[in-house]
Amino acid sequence: MSDDVLSHIPALRLFARSLTGRYGDADDLVQDTLVRAIASAGSYTPGTNMRAWLFTIMRNRFYNERVKLVRERPGTEDCVSAQPATPDSQYWHVRGREIEAALLELPLSYREAVMLVLVTGESYQSASEILGCDIGTIKSRISRGRRLLQAALGEEV
Repeated sequence: MSDDVLSHIPALRLFARSLTGRYGDADDLVQDTLVRAIASAGSYTPGTNMRAWLFTIMRNRFYNERVKLVRERPGTEDCVSAQPATPDSQYWHVRGREIEAALLELPLSYREAVMLVLVTGESYQSASEILGCDIGTIKSRISRGRRLLQAALGEEV
């Protein structure tokens, strides 16, 4: 029997496929097996059956992982698999478009006040000077504009 690890990879793949039932998982199992074989190369006795040694590593690795999966029960509250891996940027992009459309639907006087104070960060005083009206009018327009935006976006008013 050959001590060349690479010559055993096709047989390892077949065996892994028979254990896992899926190609992707089989390739992962072969990779794990080879990593473990390299890590424990000192325990291999040259001249013995390397293929059997690799198959034993693979079989043990597979069953240890199965036991771990049963014990961990993926999908519970504290499981990492329930946490999103990437932020949902598409949601905020779509929501931004909805907000923009709702802003454009506001009456002009409300839209101007909301844009100046809430979007650009102007003070109430500065907005009242820019729009040429009382500060109380600005506050009123912003309050009404907020309510109209919330209603247009389907949020509680």
